[in-house]
Amino acid sequence: MRKKVLTTAIAASLFTLPLSALANTTTVDSSVESKVTVSTNQHSWVTTKAFLEKAVTELTYQHGSDFMRKAVIDGWLKGITFENMDVQVTQEQVALVLLSELGVKKEGQSYKETAAKLGIFDGIPTNRITVSESELEVIFDNFKKVENKEIDNKGVKEISVEDFMKNPGNLAYQLSPDGNYISYAAAWENRLNIFVQKMNSEEEPVRVTNLTDRDIAGFIWKDDSILYLKDNGGDENYHIYTSTFNGGTEKDLTPYENVVAYPIDILKDAKDEILIMMNKEDATVFDVYKLNVKTGETKLVAKNPGNIQSWLSDSNGQVRMAVASDGVVGEVLYRESEEAEFKPFITIEAGDTVTPIAFSQDNKSIYMLSNKKRDKVELVQYNLEGKEKVILSNPNVDISNAIYSSTKDKILFGVYMTDKGHYEFLDRDFEKVFNKVKDKLGVSESEFGIGDYNKDMTKFIVNVSSDKVYGKYYYYDSVTDTLTELAELASWLDPNDMAEMNSISYEARDGLTIHGYLTLPENKVAENLPLVVIPHGGPWARDMWGFNPEVQLLANRGYAVLQVNFRSSTGYGRAFMDAGNKQWGLKIQDDITDGVQWAIDQGIANPEKIGIYGGSFGGYAALAGITFTPDLYAAAVDYVGVSNIFTLLETIPAYWETQRNMFYERVGHPEKDKELLTAVSPVFHVDKIKTPLFVAQGANDPRVNKQESDQIVEALRARGVDVEYMVKDNEGHGFMNEENRIEFYNAMVKFFDTHLK
Repeated sequence: MRKKVLTTAIAASLFTLPLSALANTTTVDSSVESKVTVSTNQHSWVTTKAFLEKAVTELTYQHGSDFMRKAVIDGWLKGITFENMDVQVTQEQVALVLLSELGVKKEGQSYKETAAKLGIFDGIPTNRITVSESELEVIFDNFKKVENKEIDNKGVKEISVEDFMKNPGNLAYQLSPDGNYISYAAAWENRLNIFVQKMNSEEEPVRVTNLTDRDIAGFIWKDDSILYLKDNGGDENYHIYTSTFNGGTEKDLTPYENVVAYPIDILKDAKDEILIMMNKEDATVFDVYKLNVKTGETKLVAKNPGNIQSWLSDSNGQVRMAVASDGVVGEVLYRESEEAEFKPFITIEAGDTVTPIAFSQDNKSIYMLSNKKRDKVELVQYNLEGKEKVILSNPNVDISNAIYSSTKDKILFGVYMTDKGHYEFLDRDFEKVFNKVKDKLGVSESEFGIGDYNKDMTKFIVNVSSDKVYGKYYYYDSVTDTLTELAELASWLDPNDMAEMNSISYEARDGLTIHGYLTLPENKVAENLPLVVIPHGGPWARDMWGFNPEVQLLANRGYAVLQVNFRSSTGYGRAFMDAGNKQWGLKIQDDITDGVQWAIDQGIANPEKIGIYGGSFGGYAALAGITFTPDLYAAAVDYVGVSNIFTLLETIPAYWETQRNMFYERVGHPEKDKELLTAVSPVFHVDKIKTPLFVAQGANDPRVNKQESDQIVEALRARGVDVEYMVKDNEGHGFMNEENRIEFYNAMVKFFDTHLK
């Protein structure tokens, strides 16, 4: 059966019957008693509440999460009030919910009549009001047949790997500070370069960069200059380059070998100067410099004593706050001025997340994201005495981000993610603009975002994206109320051929609720499908709802794709993240295994055709999967993954040194936890591996050194096991160059097709 969550939009348009009246219908009018039989077997009656709960289980994949189950029901019942959820549900109510799930509108006198015509009530007496438990089972079975009626099980037309993996077009649109120019990234010579176009002009866009070796990694405006980041062959030693918007000469502003530089404050009131952090003097830590973007001249502003992980400047561009940590415990530091000494402001204990965002314009308060003394990360405001005020929170998930406006001197909105992204607005004017443009485009809040705006907040860059839509960019002028489309990403991909990304939840073997996503191939009955599980990297990260080219590629080839936010994933609170401490290859892996078993138990996945693929930590999970559950997987792809935790810890980048204790706390200590790390490092257990394996690695990877892949490949080949191995000399932690991406995914699809079909 193809299960899916009913969208709020559909629910709102179809739930038009006054259910508050129907909810209490336990008897019938005497004029129709001769035609209608009322059930007298109370033990078989199904209450409204029980029906809705069973409908969630049968019609969606929310099986383990109480708050997501409630969210589904709330969506179904949007705008409807049930006076009593504990009375018998009626056939009319059942029909209404099921028709809504199908997206079918009522025809004739009742929803029940429409549902009956479709076959939903086949075998059920319709001459009475209520529904018994056994009848509800029949109704749901009928529903599945109706839902799958239009599916011929032939899938959709095959789309080339190139169409999914080539550069998608113009992206990352930004406005110049004065709002008179617009910039974006687009492919030139198969590499992402920067283009600039004058607003309201017929002039052709001007390309202002000339990169042929590597994509830009990001860019920002500074007055009339554009600054961008680029590394060398994936080594992640990012330098800051400049190019004037009129196509002037490009210049490396941080031309130091083996140095990483990042902008931290654009200094809106300082001409030609920005603040950057750079590890030029000591490779293990970042100092703060003032950088002249015209000359490249630098001036030291704040010296790192050896334990500062991040810096924050105030509204005047003065570095006034820093986060010091040994990777586990530490302090947020504060100083009155750049001439004063830093002093302790907030203590950071093990498991605390405290992230300063911005100073207020009067510099008398600081906005932060914090979970100190609580489980979930919340948006808080501190005064200079360290007193905290909670501004925004969510009982189920972390507040993941908040956007501060210096123009308005307030937080505009916060963001949190359950199954999808959601906004909480703190500025009503901004909320009005957001909703106005969103409604113009006819999309939900989870599909819409405001990416950039000018200082006066009258000109906006907005974007639309979903699980089936790669992305679209628009320019909105609030003064004239005009909306102009700028670009459509991957316009050659038809959303009708893309697969739906379903939110799921299930209980792991120890009772912990796990969330994730299931993408099912279009025009395929969701039964006995080959499945690929993709554990995400990190592991201190999470998968999110939205367009994912590699997921869509696999779904296009007929695979179900499972993505699991296993314990240690971010966004679900402190306890959930900490539950993954020292659980690599153990409970984290169990969560992945349990997800696969859940898909098998649902009848979705063919147990003989299960593949696993992941990058970084996900690559480790792929190796761990075929090492510790060798009978579960028929094929595995390890992409820049870890095979030996000891050598991983020995080769982390120098500038991660301040995070070393965090690795020891969350992964394990190479001496104190030697037995544990030996037990969960796949390279020491290659005798257990029998699953076909494909390994891909970037030669310049600074995070997961090439020897991680070399070790596992060499160990398996020494046993006579044939391992497919792809190495790219001009790549690092993942393949960024277009031609390498295409080659890798062509090889991966061929590999899975060989072993899973």
